Amino acid sequence: MLTQLQIHNVRNLEQVTLQGLARINIFFGANGSGKTSVLEAVHMLGMAKSFRPGATRTLVTHGKSDCTVYGVTSEGSFRSRVPVAVRRSTTGDVQIKLGGQAVRSVSELVEQLPLQVLNAASFELLTGSPAARRQFLNWGVFHVEQRFFVEWQRFQRCLKQRNKLLRHGKLDRSELTVWTRELADSGDRIHEFRLRYFELLAPSFRAIMNRLAPSLQALELRYRKGWEKSLSYSEALEAGLPADIEQGYTHIGPQRADIKVTANGYSAAETLSRGQQKLVVCGLKLAQGGLIAGPRQGACVYLVDDLPAELDQRHCALVCEALAELESQVFITCVARSDLEEMWPAPVQPAMFHVEHGTVSAAAGREDTAVSG
Repeated sequence: MLTQLQIHNVRNLEQVTLQGLARINIFFGANGSGKTSVLEAVHMLGMAKSFRPGATRTLVTHGKSDCTVYGVTSEGSFRSRVPVAVRRSTTGDVQIKLGGQAVRSVSELVEQLPLQVLNAASFELLTGSPAARRQFLNWGVFHVEQRFFVEWQRFQRCLKQRNKLLRHGKLDRSELTVWTRELADSGDRIHEFRLRYFELLAPSFRAIMNRLAPSLQALELRYRKGWEKSLSYSEALEAGLPADIEQGYTHIGPQRADIKVTANGYSAAETLSRGQQKLVVCGLKLAQGGLIAGPRQGACVYLVDDLPAELDQRHCALVCEALAELESQVFITCVARSDLEEMWPAPVQPAMFHVEHGTVSAAAGREDTAVSG
């Protein structure tokens, strides 16, 4: 978990320092005060970018050339401390340091500080395109299956080469056969990784939803691998070759995979209320976070923006209780202090921070937490 955080020039947060961070950290204040920007800063430490769409220049404080976030993560009752720093400039340059050493791969950063984001954009898991759900699926598999990332890179290379051949007017069939064979082998491996992960995710999701929304008994999570389920990927590619040649790209495969949530056999996005949809999204994120907090990974960090929106107090408390049981570190925002302060089960004592006009200050009663901004 993060024990220290320094933020420089992230939106309206020109200089903020947080020390002695707790497991549960609540940031409250008026809309536009900078609460979400604190979450963005933590996200930078785990992903080297914001979770908000848009160019880097909008992330950097107006009139500044770059922004920097520095944090210290700890493991094993604070015995192991690792400093992490990410700097982004308005020109697009990115500098990452882990343990004082420069690193080039964002994947190293991701492994150090695994994140889960719960915000308004998370509704895309239900209402958005399959791409958002594939990203969610891949994120979970990446953290529990060490071989997935390398295999996914291999698959992308094979797919690119095969599509390049399919787009050519004169097709080299022998070369196409080679890349199709490689693509089929890689695609089957990715499907196996995803399926093993999904077989863990689905029952965990159902168990969490039985707590968060017991009235939604008919919820079901389904995985679609991206081609006809009765065929191997090699067989499916062979059957689809005429269409691929005609249109110039590969129509089927892991790049078309999807997961669906249904309620009573119908799409949850079409049948559930906004509040019920938010509970389902919370259930998906909680289930994934629980799997990430396994023997290979420490507990992930949750960034939760405006949890009370669309949820009543009872359901807010249920989500907070589930977060506390995961023993993950949580950075969570709300407008009024009372919205979340009493939502946590004993003996959890959240650290309270008031955010106002880009300044973050510890709320009364947390004398052991030093903050400057």
